[in-house]
Amino acid sequence: MLGYTKDIRPLFRSTDVDAMKRRGLDLSSYAEVRASADNILRRLQDGSMPCDGRWQPTTIDTFKQWIADGKLP
Repeated sequence: MLGYTKDIRPLFRSTDVDAMKRRGLDLSSYAEVRASADNILRRLQDGSMPCDGRWQPTTIDTFKQWIADGKLP
């Protein structure tokens, strides 16, 4: 099972965190990522996040699996 601290938080670079904080979402916050996970996944899948290029499909699959696993801390 995947966890936010070990598996998901490292996927968000400091530039991602800074860019999204300006838009009102703190990717360094487990609570905020957990609450916004479905929207984040949609944006990852449509390529609108991160702003400088798409994640690899395997990385998106990791995020999707974290959601399926229950969005564990």
